[in-house]
Order: sequence, then structure tokens, then C-alpha cells
Amino acid sequence: MSLIEVTLPKMGESISEATVLNWLKQVGDTVEADETLLEVATDKVDSEVPSPCDGIIKEIKCQSQDVIAIGSVIAVIEATGEVKVSSQKNETKTDHKKGPKPSKSNKSEFKLGTQDPDAFLSPLVVSIAQKEGLTIEEVQSIIGTGTEGRIRKSDVMNYVKNRKYPLPSKPQTQVVSNPNLFNYSAPQVQYTEGHDVIEEMDRMRQMIAGHMVYSKQTSPHVTAYVEADVTEMVNWRNANKVAFQEKYGERLTFTPLFVEAVTNAIKDYPGINASVDGTKVVLRKDINIGMATALPSGNLIVPVVKDSANKDLVGIAKDVNHLANSARENKLKPEEIQGSTFTISNVGTFGSIMGTPIINQPEVAILALGIIKKRAEVITTDKGDEIAIRSMMYLSLSFDHRVVDGYLGGSFLRRVADNLEAFSAQRAI
Repeated sequence: MSLIEVTLPKMGESISEATVLNWLKQVGDTVEADETLLEVATDKVDSEVPSPCDGIIKEIKCQSQDVIAIGSVIAVIEATGEVKVSSQKNETKTDHKKGPKPSKSNKSEFKLGTQDPDAFLSPLVVSIAQKEGLTIEEVQSIIGTGTEGRIRKSDVMNYVKNRKYPLPSKPQTQVVSNPNLFNYSAPQVQYTEGHDVIEEMDRMRQMIAGHMVYSKQTSPHVTAYVEADVTEMVNWRNANKVAFQEKYGERLTFTPLFVEAVTNAIKDYPGINASVDGTKVVLRKDINIGMATALPSGNLIVPVVKDSANKDLVGIAKDVNHLANSARENKLKPEEIQGSTFTISNVGTFGSIMGTPIINQPEVAILALGIIKKRAEVITTDKGDEIAIRSMMYLSLSFDHRVVDGYLGGSFLRRVADNLEAFSAQRAI
């Protein structure tokens, strides 16, 4: 028999750690290959970690609510059967140095170094910093014990316990020559016991909050607006939705039309399909459109239409319907919410005229689509100017001004609107 180290598997290109929700097995339990050992959560989705082999659990190296780095050893199994090829490299009797080991943090290891403005802070770390009244600069000064010096939850909590000069509980005015030296801690919230209702954020809401704060602190947001006359698109969809479903077995909502218009605009302005890595701009070859979707809990998640540039309207509609249904039923798979390169948010679903969306990191832009409303508009016809009832919609694009300037952002936004306006009654389904 051999001892097999079970490591936390990779869960997506932008995910580097996960929170242990609960163990379904304990030390001494017998397990079968592919049987679920534990449930973990990232800032995007909950996942199950399966056993790589038949055997007996000899050791569990993490507990519920621990934050574990991807690749860290989480358990040791004494194998009694065949081991999956992908897990052979995890045998403890071979090389214990393979894969990052969980870092231990205690008071003697606490360090504070020079502030690193490029230090990556996970949504979880940002959320903790908010709760503890820490500034981002203060957190970036903590020496991380994670892989490549990454700042982990334990590093922040250790710092909070050991800092000699905690930030004041109330804002204080400072007279300094450098405005960047001003510190501000969140004001204390006053409430009445037994009168006001206090609700703890659920785990997903906390992660969303951390991700949103991180995005605003990372990207200088600029929002541009255009108005589109989508009368022809609305008429075409209404005239063809029944035939479309009968022919292809898929519902034709407005979302596939939005995804198609955005995809074609990205082809014309590929600079909007990018990410920022330090001083480098990563231009994405694939076009993967994320679509912000409400879950039954009220939280939002962003399932992704992959490779939309190589799909026709039928293929896009099939993906959109599948992802939307899976989101409503809480059945989205980890790979279905990863890899987006550009995101759209249909705020019109909730009756909003327009929105100022927050960029879905590490993307550089996000598009909000407002409600489609009929109103009287002045249009130019062969007979001259006339007043007609038209279906109008506002589009708003928030973009990262570090790499997207007004020309690119404005031109891309206008092209999306043009694509939505260009529908012809003769377009075949």
C-alpha cells in the first residue's frame, strides 16, 4: 500500500485559493475513487473535491473555514486500489516538495515590510481589511507567507492581532503636506437593538463585496453612454421567436442578440478584449462573453458564453439558455463561470434605464444594457422629419482608463449600438 497526498485541485485560471466549507469524510473513513471528500468554495462557485483512489483516510490537514492555496496538501490517503494517473505525483513516499505546502503563521513570524503597491490582494483579504478598518496601503505592507510572497488571510489576521498602533475608530483630521498620507477608517454604524434588523452577509455576498471593492481600487473607472434605436431588432425578434423555437428547440430572448452584437464589436475593436498584468496588456484571442445573472438567493454570478466569435445565433442562444437555467437551479459547473474576457449586465431586466457597472476583474470593460422603452422620437424618412413611436435603449460602458482611452471606449460602444440597430426584417433565422 502507498500513501497518497490529496492536493487542492486547480479550479480556474484566476483562482488561487479556496475556503473549506465542510468535510464529508473523517480520519479512519474508507473512501472510493471519485467519492467526494469535502466541499470548498471560491469567490465564484462551490465545488466538491473527489478522492483520487480507493483507500482509508489517514490524515486531514485543514479544517472548516480554513483558506487553502491551490496545490496545497489537504489530506493523506492510504491507497488500497488503483490510483488515478493525475494523482500519482502526489505520493508522499516520492517527493514531498511537489506542490506548495500550507504556510503556518504565528506571532514570531509576523513581519511588516515596505509597502508594495503591486501586491495582489484576493477578494477575501480585501473583505477582511474592510472589516478590520485597514487601508489598502497598510495591507500591502504586510509580508505575505503564501506562494511567491502572497498575502494570505492568516497574515492579515496575525497583523491585526499584533499591530501596536491600530487605526483610530473614528476619522481624525491630519495636517500634512502630502494628501496621500490621510487615513480614513469606516465610521461606526449606529443601530438600535431589538428595533433594527441585523443580518450577516452570506459567504457569497462577502466575496462579491470584496471583489467589487478590489475592482474599484484596481481600475480607474470611466463610464460612457450611448442611446440606441432598437426598434428593428425588437420587431425582428418578436416576429421570429416562435419559428426560432420550433426550428431549433431554443428560446430566443434578447440576450443572445446582445451577445452577438458585442462579439462582432469586439472583432472590430480587439483592444477592449484585454487584461492588465502589471505594465503589460494581455490581448485575448478568444472572445468569451460573461453575462451577469441573478441567483435565487439574490446574489449575482457570471456564467460565460465561450468562444462566441465562432458561434452563430443558434449556438449562442443554446449556450445562453443552458447557462441561465443552470444558474436558476444552482447547477452551474466551475468551468462555466471561468474565463470570461468581457462581461455584459442587463440592468434593464430590473427596470433600470441605465447603469454604471463595476468591471469584472481582470477584464478592462463591462457593458450595461438598460430597459427597452417605447417613446415618441423624431426620425428622418424619405418624406422628411417625422415623429414616430420607437423602441429606445441606453447602453453604458465602464472601462479601465489605464489601458482603454475615450476613443477606444467610445468607438466600441457606438459599434455595439450600431450592430443592435442594424437588424433587417429580411434576416433569416
